[in-house]
Amino acid sequence: MSMTSEEMISACLEHTMFSWSATGKVAPLPIARAQGVYMYTPEGQRILDFNSQLMSVNIGHAHPKLVAAIKQAADDLIYVYPGAATEPRARLGKRLAELCPGDIDSFFFTLGGAEANENAIKAARLYTGRSKILSSYRSYHGATSACMQLTGDPRRLHNEPGGPGYVHVMPPWPYEYSFGADEDQITQNHLRYLEEVITYEGPDQIAAMFVETVVGTNGILPPPRGWLQGLRALLDKHGILLVCDEVMCGWGRTGKLFAVEHYDVVPDILTMAKGLTSSAVPLGAMGVRAKIAAHFRDNVFWGGLTYNAHAFACNVALAAIDILIDEGMVENAATLEHVMRSEIDRLTAKHPSVRGGRCIGLFGIIDVQRNAAGDSIAPYDGTHPAMQQLAAFFREQGLFTLFHWGSFMCNPPLCITQAQLLEGFEIIDRGLDITDAAFEG
Repeated sequence: MSMTSEEMISACLEHTMFSWSATGKVAPLPIARAQGVYMYTPEGQRILDFNSQLMSVNIGHAHPKLVAAIKQAADDLIYVYPGAATEPRARLGKRLAELCPGDIDSFFFTLGGAEANENAIKAARLYTGRSKILSSYRSYHGATSACMQLTGDPRRLHNEPGGPGYVHVMPPWPYEYSFGADEDQITQNHLRYLEEVITYEGPDQIAAMFVETVVGTNGILPPPRGWLQGLRALLDKHGILLVCDEVMCGWGRTGKLFAVEHYDVVPDILTMAKGLTSSAVPLGAMGVRAKIAAHFRDNVFWGGLTYNAHAFACNVALAAIDILIDEGMVENAATLEHVMRSEIDRLTAKHPSVRGGRCIGLFGIIDVQRNAAGDSIAPYDGTHPAMQQLAAFFREQGLFTLFHWGSFMCNPPLCITQAQLLEGFEIIDRGLDITDAAFEG
């Protein structure tokens, strides 16, 4: 007999631990099944998934073609050790080489995004013979030990001290400080600042700079005009590799298959996960340009885990990619961007507690403010009562999304219809009356 919500929650709290949480203070959402853009509790409450879980279920829940592919994959080769050649590994490598930008044509398959970034750190250091890694304060690259040092947001603080060699810089879009009055000025000033940091740290000591092509958790921040191209040129000048983390913003989320396609830039290393399998099974990948792949044909790549290049997961990824592309979901994200942009603008004009919001494709966020000065309504732990009440309202009304500090996400599956998208924003509209009541004027 299936568990009730109460039974499910009780057993999970008694016998499991929850990420980023004190187990005694969480109230987990009980989910029994999911289909398309909706999830359902054991008692049948329908919940609109407005965040694709962790910005990852890009093709929607339980897509029938993906379910069929998973069943077929279970009848095929499930697992062999990572040193074996398999047909799923071969086919996925060839498929990614066709789809990835430029000459990124060789891939190291992992079990997730953090592991992909971990291996990118190794690859950059081994390839260049240098040790330092640059990354942004307003970034998130994963929760493993090394990736926590890459990460710039305050979750890093609780995972320090870490290993040596990680250098953080301000991003072009800091939360309060400004590099200029317009995008061109911001790009020019930030790149000048960054080159000075590189000079201080020693250009010949820096292996790579990691960036989220579009910053995800820390604000949904597309780079200012010309910045990524300028960064590419600056790093090339000093022989520093550019690593673009597209674990969150890749696989159609921004209205392009990969976010770097918006900026006509080819990184040296591209990391991915999440949408690669639409989170049906764990899989990530590190893609490298031909020059780096050639290096590791003659030199050992010192990395590997038991489940790398997992045959079952590679088969599922092939199916998820085909569904995403063949059913026009990337184009749907691009088409519905204007609807999301219009709704964010409407809510900003209507609700004094809305500071604003951003989106690119179906990658969106709304910022909530405490007062007209634009101060965030919540500290980084998100404990302001109004934000907690807003989260509770969304849950009661059947809307799932994630809150981060004084913001909440708008990242639905890429199969969402315009009507379903507006359904979500209608709930958000009513919920923002709660934060308006806490607005200090």
